[in-house]
Amino acid sequence: MIDLSMLGTIMALAWPTMLEQLMQTAVQYIDTAMVGSLGTQATAAVGATSTVSWLIGSTISAIGIGFLPIIAQAHGAGNLERAKRASAQAILSVVVIGLLFTGLTIGLSRQIPILMQVDPSILDSSVRYFRILYSSMLFRTSTIILGTVLRSAGDTKTPMRVGIIVNLLNIVLNFLLIYPTRTLSLFGHAIPVFGLGLGVEGAAAASAIAYSYGGIAIFITVWRHKTISPRGQSLMPDPEILMPCLRVALPNMLQRFTTSLGYVFFAAMINGLGDVSTAAHTVANTVESAFYIPGWGMQAAAATLSGNAYGANDPKKLDRLCRTLPPLEIFFMVISGGLLFFLAEPLVRIFSKDPEVIRLGTTVLKMVAVSEPFYGIPIVVEGLMQGVGQTFLPLVFNIIGMWSIRIAGTFICTRLLGMGLISAWACMIGHNMLLFVLFTVSFLRGNWNPMKQNAT
Repeated sequence: MIDLSMLGTIMALAWPTMLEQLMQTAVQYIDTAMVGSLGTQATAAVGATSTVSWLIGSTISAIGIGFLPIIAQAHGAGNLERAKRASAQAILSVVVIGLLFTGLTIGLSRQIPILMQVDPSILDSSVRYFRILYSSMLFRTSTIILGTVLRSAGDTKTPMRVGIIVNLLNIVLNFLLIYPTRTLSLFGHAIPVFGLGLGVEGAAAASAIAYSYGGIAIFITVWRHKTISPRGQSLMPDPEILMPCLRVALPNMLQRFTTSLGYVFFAAMINGLGDVSTAAHTVANTVESAFYIPGWGMQAAAATLSGNAYGANDPKKLDRLCRTLPPLEIFFMVISGGLLFFLAEPLVRIFSKDPEVIRLGTTVLKMVAVSEPFYGIPIVVEGLMQGVGQTFLPLVFNIIGMWSIRIAGTFICTRLLGMGLISAWACMIGHNMLLFVLFTVSFLRGNWNPMKQNAT
């Protein structure tokens, strides 16, 4: 039975993450709409390398996940000194990983769009967009890793507040950088609005500046934090912290890298279908992202609370959490999937006026909407696993689903059978359904729960 006493605790942790994700998605909507007003080619130029962004972001995020169970369990056990040491090592990781990825992304900024099979007509725009966007990689790394550090300590409100400012800054800069100076009409009055008219490059610059602010703000917050501030702690490598972090992070990093690499191959095959399919895929991905927000909020709460319960050696609390989270997740995702199904076409029309893009985008979104309640279970169960440091099973499950269903299926459908975007999204849905089966079976068996295994 659902433990109603857990609902308040879960929602207190989940809602700031949901609001943060909602703001990020709203800005993504605005970005896509603004760039989309420049034409289908501009939308394709921005979206053609978006899966590489997922690959890089998810790989960095895995480092943060490595610190999550350490800090969450230290909090549960009341060992704040260990939490502070872990926070110091997280800052060291930000510097090392951030500088490494800055060099890699800028150095490969031309080769990556070519490898993504970007159409020659938009290649130069894609290269410039990618290069400008990743000039802020160090600060994006800070936002990702240190944001996870704060959430693992139970502070989900600070990343939310910083995220809101980042997104509002991004919107304002978009207006100033994307469009040229123009005159707007407001209540019958002509108002001149300054603009640099940088187009796609302006969108990249706006995001880079906003990300830079976010990285600095998150760093300052962690440095001043009451319970996990690294002040006074050594910033040299600490094997006692880094080794257990790596044991959690490496499987998670390998999972995210291999699945995100799968997304790259997936997108490359879609890019090969032409500008219309690339634009429809980009728009559909943007629309869909808003409807996973309840899932990601529940996952953040699941990871923190399961880590706290494990650190406090409280199997009853973890059991109550396990009885409450999945039904709550399904409830939210049923509502989310229903809204996506009925709002698909009007939302796609926000981002494109091309009739074929609208038709394709609407069709694939209605298809995926039906599968959303099922995909919610893998999201929340993976959060429970992350909190107790179990990242190997998600690695195995995601590799199987990505490469045996999504990639192999899409290759067969699009390259061998000559089918289009709809078949590729059908393979994606098949991948999600397989994850539902694998995570549900593992969850019910309890082989992910170290306290249950120790008890037997």
